[in-house]
Parts: sequence; C-alpha cells; structure tokens
Amino acid sequence: MKTLPLAALALGLTAPFALSAEVQPAQPGGKLPGNPAIQLVKVADGLVDPVHVASPKDGTGRLFVCERHGIIRIVNKDGKLLEKPFLDIRDKTISSFLEVGLYAIEFHPKFKENGIFYISYADLWFNSSTLITQYKVSAKNPDRADLDSAKVIMQIDFPYPNHHGGKIAFGPDGYLYVGVGDGGWEGDVLDAGQDKSTLHGKMLRIDLANTSPDRAYSIPKDNPFLTPLQQMTLFGISEKQFSQIKPKARPEIWAYGLRNPWTFSFDRETGDLYIADVGQNHWEEINFQPATSKGGENYGWSFMGGSHTFPIEDEATNPRVGILPVAEYSHVDQGICVTGIGVYRGKKYPSLNGIYFVSDWGSGKIWGMKRDAANKWQMQELLDLDTPLRPTSGGEDEEGNLYITHATANYGGPVDPTVSERGALWKVVAADAVPDGASLAPLQKK
Repeated sequence: MKTLPLAALALGLTAPFALSAEVQPAQPGGKLPGNPAIQLVKVADGLVDPVHVASPKDGTGRLFVCERHGIIRIVNKDGKLLEKPFLDIRDKTISSFLEVGLYAIEFHPKFKENGIFYISYADLWFNSSTLITQYKVSAKNPDRADLDSAKVIMQIDFPYPNHHGGKIAFGPDGYLYVGVGDGGWEGDVLDAGQDKSTLHGKMLRIDLANTSPDRAYSIPKDNPFLTPLQQMTLFGISEKQFSQIKPKARPEIWAYGLRNPWTFSFDRETGDLYIADVGQNHWEEINFQPATSKGGENYGWSFMGGSHTFPIEDEATNPRVGILPVAEYSHVDQGICVTGIGVYRGKKYPSLNGIYFVSDWGSGKIWGMKRDAANKWQMQELLDLDTPLRPTSGGEDEEGNLYITHATANYGGPVDPTVSERGALWKVVAADAVPDGASLAPLQKK
C-alpha cells in the first residue's frame, strides 16, 4: 500500500481508494438498453447567453430561461418567447466573464400557492459573490417578478472569477441543494475540494422552511457534518463517534471533493442525484448519489479527476482518494466541459424513460447514460450534429420532458453578452416522434 502524503494525512485521509476493473467509470462507446435515438427540436431562439431553463410546475406550461447578463425570459405554453422579461437584474449582475452571471432559477415546491422562487447569480456590487435570493411573483401579473420582494438567503464569496458553480435545486426531501465550485484559478489552488471549513468545492444542503437567528435558512438536522457544541470527552467514545466530530466543518456541506458542479439534477422518480462536475485539463466526470445516501460523500477533487489522479503527470505515485464517478470522458476526442441535462421521465417517449442525458459544451456531443441488465453503467453517444450546439444547461418541464439551453458565448472575455451570437432553447425528443414542421438540429451527413 502506498504511503499517503502529508497533505492527505492532514485532511484526515487514512488510506488510498483502491481501484479495480469492477468500479471503473463508464466511458463513451457503450450501448444503452433498447438502443434509443433522439433529435432536438427548437423551441425558441434569439436568447442572450441562455444558461438555465426551469418550470414552475404550476399548470401553466411556462418555461423560464435565464439569460446570463441578468434577465429571465418566459416561453409560454404555446412556445412563444414573451418580449418583456419576467425578471431584470442587469444592474446587479456581473457577466463580463463567461463563468459568472445569472446562473439559475428554482421555484418553491409550493410555488403555485405562495409565488416564491429563488435565483442564483454573481452580484456586481459584491465582487461577483454568489447571491441566492428569494423573490415573489407580482400580485398583479403572474408573468412579472416583484423586485421589491427580494430577500438574500445566502452569500458565497470568491477570490477568482471562475469555478463558481451556481446551480440550485430543491431535492425530493424539500431542502435546497447548492452546487459550489472550488473558488477558481486552476488546480484547486485553495485546496478547497477537501477542506470542510469552506463552502467551496461542495454540494450544500439547506432548509429554507426554517430560519435561524443569524441566517435566512437553517441546517437540516441530518446533514453529515453538523457537529453540535459539546464538552470534550477523551474516553468511553468509539472510534466511529470520534470520526464524526468535525467542529471546523461548515454544517451546510452535503458532499465534497468537487471541482465545479456547474449542473446537477434529481431523478424525479427515484430521487437519485446526478452531478456533472467540470474537469481540469484531461477528464470530465459524472457523479451519482443514490436517493438512499446519508450525505458526506467525497468525490475526490483535487486528489482525483475522474478515475485519474491529479496531477496526472504523477499518477503512478499519487494517492487515490474518494468515490469514483459513474462515468467519465477524455478531452482528447470527446469534449472539454461537461453539462448535465437530466433524467427523462415524461410520458411521450417511452424509449427514453430513465435515461440520464449529459452533454459537452465544447464538442456539442450528447450522451445517454443508464444501467444495463447486469447493473453496469452504459454511456452511448446519441446525437451526431453537423453544427455542434453549445449546451450550457438542461431542465425539465412539468410533464418530465427535457430541454437544453445553447449559447456559443465567448470564453476569452471580458465580453458584453448582448453582442454575442444569440442562443436558443431546444427540446429533447425521440427520433421517431418528431412533430411535423419542427425545426431540427442539423445532423451530420453520413
């Protein structure tokens, strides 16, 4: 067994994570059960750097699209993009670099009754800190937000302009989950991935139904690193009990060892969580957390990138730490930036049921992931486009159909998003059920 470095010992890691052929992540080239096929149907275009889409699930059939420069647009049930924005916070949003801006919108589980929703964005006045803010819908117009109703729930500060994460979503347990990147630059220079005293490089889980004296949220009582104040006891306590005492850990943490969980989503049927974690220079990864999880998973960053150690040049001697992803792919020929779309649970396309769709912003490739009859994960490329899309995020409507936001954007920055090539919203459909007259993504000519 290899000896762990001092840095690993300081983080409380006691043994390397042993890899075997049985636990290696799936890679592109697999075959999904039933060999499904898909197409993309255009829903709306003319969007400014769209980076997220969500449904209020209130019976209206509306979709809400986040434009990165600080505007949320509505696509109504007839597929029409409304001219006037639902929310406009351009005066508060910094978007001069591709990895910052308005990140996401998430609706309260009882939105139909209370009109409450939440946004996550990089705030201009707080030096691109992520603000998670609560709003209410206007009492006079359901297609407008009440700007005066703003209430800041959480502020997460960052030293650098990249790896902020930003996605938020309610889990099946009713708690809000927050994806937070490792704080930026490259290579986890802050050692944030394994440092439980910081929110960076983590998946957070907070309770918005209750507040605490000093916060607009509370900590779920079963969060894995919640350590109550207590007297010190040296004897009469098991090793397991000692291992769970983490007085410096942030109680909001649900899982750690993440680099930049830009997108994540829950399977509405099973409650399982998929985390698409954007990789460093060589590998992209998809992590899977079953609904039965009690939290506390270590996904390995920055000791690991996918099933490979970091830095990759020292892979022969590096320790192997954490839980391996269920899938990974290489920058050599597959892409550079993983983007999760979601699990299909609609009724229209039975051949797609239970498939987790994932894509890459750089290559435009779209894969499906699902376990086969032997319970082994398979990852199959499902779309070969002539002109690659640039998937920035995914989302589902009330019926369980999946959508993709597409934006070419400009990674070089700084740039004004309004002068970028316009983006679009696409719907994932089964290839044998394309509506007549639909505008389709151009397939590669064979």
